Amino acid sequence: MSRPIVLLHGWGLSSSVWAPLQAALDPSLEVRTIDLPGHGKATSAGDSLESWSDAVLAQLPRNSMLVGWSLGAQLALHLACLHPDRVSRLVLIGATPCFVQTDTWQAAMPADTLADFRRSFDIDPAATQRRFIALQGLGDARRRDVVNALGSAATPPDDAHKTALAEGLGLLANIDLRKVVPEIRQPVRLLHGAGDTLMPTAAAEWLADTLPDGRLSVFTDAGHAPFLSRPQDCAGLIEGFARD
Repeated sequence: MSRPIVLLHGWGLSSSVWAPLQAALDPSLEVRTIDLPGHGKATSAGDSLESWSDAVLAQLPRNSMLVGWSLGAQLALHLACLHPDRVSRLVLIGATPCFVQTDTWQAAMPADTLADFRRSFDIDPAATQRRFIALQGLGDARRRDVVNALGSAATPPDDAHKTALAEGLGLLANIDLRKVVPEIRQPVRLLHGAGDTLMPTAAAEWLADTLPDGRLSVFTDAGHAPFLSRPQDCAGLIEGFARD
């Protein structure tokens, strides 16, 4: 039995980033994409994880399989914990429960680095977004193609989107889902690039070990966006999981 597949993108992008993966998926599957609040064509939803999750929840069919990448993966985890009646299983790509380092969590970006991104975004949002996109291509054998694809799918940090994008960076700085991860009962498949310099593989390994039903696949030649550099391989894993 297949399930509706809902794709949730990461910070600063739009749902168009999923185009290569969608092209690789079996067209008989029901696949939907959602723009995160204030991204793409979506309206803003405030500056809290709860308000962003509510905005996504309003668009979810029942029994959805959420495919979340980066910030989208954190939203997917949050929704799976709070609304198990709407979320049947998860695929998490480039995922982490906590994006920044703390005294008890080192598998993440240094807090000062993200703080610098937030300050830079206030001064020169376009340049900051380009830097963030460039980081996502590091460690990938198809780095140039990945960066080009991300750039083409970026939400412009113009007057209509700048506030929401800044709020999204605030979410990345503050979300910590480590306490709720053991409560997530849905089956979870984790896909991660071994060369991901934005989010260490150790974060995905922690999720696989801590989730009650989590399995991890690591792509040796990929970075933070393996669904762009390895769309066929990611599609095959997602299709099998959706029909399981």
